[in-house]
Amino acid sequence: MPKVSYVAYIDESGDDGVASVRPIDPTGASEWFVLSALVVRAEAQRETVWVRDILKQIRLEQRRTLHFQPLDDWRRTLVCANIATLPVRCFAVISNKANMHGYRNKKAEAASAIAGRTWFYWWVTRLLLERVSDYCERRALRDYGEPRTVRLEFARRRGLRYAHLRAYLYWLRTQSQAGELYLQRGDLKWSVIDPINQVAAYDSSERAGLQLSDSIASAFYQSVNGPSPDISYALALKPRMARRPDGQIFDYGLKLMPSGYLQRAGLQQRKIFELYK
Repeated sequence: MPKVSYVAYIDESGDDGVASVRPIDPTGASEWFVLSALVVRAEAQRETVWVRDILKQIRLEQRRTLHFQPLDDWRRTLVCANIATLPVRCFAVISNKANMHGYRNKKAEAASAIAGRTWFYWWVTRLLLERVSDYCERRALRDYGEPRTVRLEFARRRGLRYAHLRAYLYWLRTQSQAGELYLQRGDLKWSVIDPINQVAAYDSSERAGLQLSDSIASAFYQSVNGPSPDISYALALKPRMARRPDGQIFDYGLKLMPSGYLQRAGLQQRKIFELYK
């Protein structure tokens, strides 16, 4: 595989469960699930300095880690404004799960333990990595004249076995190489993905980049969740959101699932997507 020249820090906000989903089930999993990525150059990796500077600006310099959810409004605003000035690229896949209430992907579950009950998380991961890998391949060709590997670092969470993620990505690559992808609408750029050696999971406290990715996921979660979502945090990230070559962010740096949801979404939930179109 080519040299590692980029790192993608990946975190989430919301629950990935689909067996029971709010508001259909009052005690079910969250209606929305967000998976985010923050991409940086591997040789720079100044994330620790960035987080330390942000903590100082929001007057929490005594803390060693940044966590978006418990912050009050003015601190959240400053966090996102700071991320928007950094040499990074941001991605978010937002899924409304109400239409998937009780759904099971029996094909994925039957395939092996690769997916099992975590198939939804792996599927959203695929959507995210299709975009991250496309961006990194394009960027590497511009920066180095050749593809360079992006290392994938996930925020560790309960219930997920990351050996299964590596196996899932390896399985996708094998399908892709054989021209047998079950879902033909998209694929990863495998020239920059090493599913065996460059996929890892860490506690957020171990990686400042994961703390920044948490802020991205949480900002977009706040932009759609509840009857009165706050779009200001997610909108502040717009300067750093990944774009297609034609400059478009929506459906690339920001992906909404299901794809037809925008037409039936409520006015409050449509706002952030309309502003990113």
